[in-house]
Amino acid sequence: MSKSIDELTQELASPDSATRTAAEDALVAHGVQAVDHVLPFLSEGQSAEVTLHAKAFLHRAREAVLPRLHDIRRNGPADLRRPALRALVDIGGEEFLDMEDRHAIQRLVQIKLLDERPVSLPMETRWLAFPADRLDAAVSALGLHDLRAVTTIMGVAAATVTRDSMDFESSAGSESTAYRVFITPEFSGWRLLFGNAFLDELGGTNLADKVSEQAGEAHFYAIDTYHNSQLWWISRDGHVVRGHSTYGEPEWVGDPLPFELEYMQGEDDPFADPYFVEKYAEGVTDADMAADALSVMPGPMPEPTTYGHGWLATTSTEAPNSRFKGVLPV
Repeated sequence: MSKSIDELTQELASPDSATRTAAEDALVAHGVQAVDHVLPFLSEGQSAEVTLHAKAFLHRAREAVLPRLHDIRRNGPADLRRPALRALVDIGGEEFLDMEDRHAIQRLVQIKLLDERPVSLPMETRWLAFPADRLDAAVSALGLHDLRAVTTIMGVAAATVTRDSMDFESSAGSESTAYRVFITPEFSGWRLLFGNAFLDELGGTNLADKVSEQAGEAHFYAIDTYHNSQLWWISRDGHVVRGHSTYGEPEWVGDPLPFELEYMQGEDDPFADPYFVEKYAEGVTDADMAADALSVMPGPMPEPTTYGHGWLATTSTEAPNSRFKGVLPV
């Protein structure tokens, strides 16, 4: 005797992975009839395994379930409207939403932007920094498009948590990759750019050199505590002036900058700490110290020195923000 949809949805929470997978397969076979039963598993508070199988069901049965998801958004039931919205964005991005939902999200973002201070940025990651008054130059140098005002929590999630790259077929018929990045509000005269895939695959140091050609100056910083790695790179007018990489070859580039000199204690100094003499013999190795001295260090950002709002952007006109999948906090 075949199991009912209610029984199958309950098996999505089974501790046995084989049982969960079998339940998912059976629910896909039921198609649209299972949508209302699966959607509650997208609500907050569900286990990661259950949510993963619920999302997998929706992706696999997407053609069959999309009309029902849109119907729920318009007509209810009320308790399923929110998970239906999450499902649509997760399946196909904002472009899968109707205009009413798109406008509602835009209004919510604008309201949140009015009172989002203070903001906080991730510290153990990688980022570009450039002068805030050279935003247009940085955007041009990086070839960014579809700039959209977003809250900081939304931008950080888009560029570092959810999927921030997308493969697609261009209008010319070639396989292409687009990246999504977040440009922060202004902090003490600087803006930071986050985008893990963008910085990793195109090279943060190369991008800093490129931005500095048009913006005059740009920095790249990377902190990787898992691999005990630190990298910082200062570029001006298209050329590196100083850089350090824990595993770089060479480890150092350029001459020490003025802020480094106070840490470079000589062995003949009777007050020198032997640890610091060795650690900073050639210069400052810590990316956070360099960022704090030369631009701004991510983390909780002081409200008095925070100005404006952040921007979400992509690297292709054919892959706007609306095409990127994944639910973002606002």
